[in-house]
Amino acid sequence: MVFHGWKQIRQRGRVSLFQSHRPDYTDGGQLRDFISVGDIVRVVDAIEKKPEVSGLFNLGTGKAESFRTLIEAVFFALNRESQIDFIPMPEDLKGRYQYFTEATMLKLAQTGVHYNPTPLAQAVEDYVSWLEKTHQLG
Repeated sequence: MVFHGWKQIRQRGRVSLFQSHRPDYTDGGQLRDFISVGDIVRVVDAIEKKPEVSGLFNLGTGKAESFRTLIEAVFFALNRESQIDFIPMPEDLKGRYQYFTEATMLKLAQTGVHYNPTPLAQAVEDYVSWLEKTHQLG
């Protein structure tokens, strides 16, 4: 999502997010447990060092954040004012779209593998900085 937001900002100065079709969520207020790839790599590395640990684990930060918050962090990392357009949710997604996801980290913590997830704003800033250095939009 950060990449798509960054690309839209660099190409047209704006980002499109889905409107909410549920009264209990604002437009862009749909929540996800966004996690950085670096955090995933650190956890996988920690598990690899514990051969007695196996299984399937949820992996996230344990804290859901809104799409609006994520995209505003991209604008902030680019030192730009937020410009967000809310577009209608496609009809075929309305019945299937998840408005809230958040990882439960208890099972992983019970293995003795603990980590401090990178705060969303920092993870976004790090990724946007990398994108700016390594990608050209033409």
